[in-house]
Formats: sequence, C-alpha cells, structure tokens
Amino acid sequence: MSEEQKPDLEGAMITIIRVFHKYSGHKCNLKKAELKDLINNEMSHFITRIQENETLDELFADLDQNGDLEIDFQEFVTLIAMVTSACHELFTPNYHQK
Repeated sequence: MSEEQKPDLEGAMITIIRVFHKYSGHKCNLKKAELKDLINNEMSHFITRIQENETLDELFADLDQNGDLEIDFQEFVTLIAMVTSACHELFTPNYHQK
C-alpha cells in the first residue's frame, strides 16, 4: 500500500512516530531540550511556544512518569493524546450546541 492509499488515521500515526524519532534520534528518548524543540516546531498552533524554563520543567515532570529524566515514546503519546483531546472541540462542528 502506498503512502497515498493509507487511511488518514494510519498516516497520522506514522507521522507521530516519525516526528518523535526526528527529535529523539536512535536513542528513542527525548531530553528536555529536544521536547522543547519538538513542541515549538511541530505543535505551535496547539501549544503556546515554550519560552520559560519553568513551564518546560512542569510539563516535563508531568510527562516523565518513570522519573528517568527522559520522555520515551509512551510518555510522548500521552502528550499527543492530551493535546488532541483538549483541541477536539475546536474541530467539532456544533460541539457546544449538544
């Protein structure tokens, strides 16, 4: 199946994986600076650019569930799920009328 033939959701999942590895490299974990770059470069329409270290520290601590000072793919997917859920109503017609 070619890239164009993939269903939208599968294409989005592949993109999430590729973006994670673009910033994490072969080590498959994001350090704090890499997470900041990823958010600022890839999610700037949904998350305000992270400029203050305090904001980054809080987000990182919330995501780093195992306390290893890195964000693994599972922890990263938690961020994607939270942001997607928070932004859901922006893309749902008549959401507030239900």
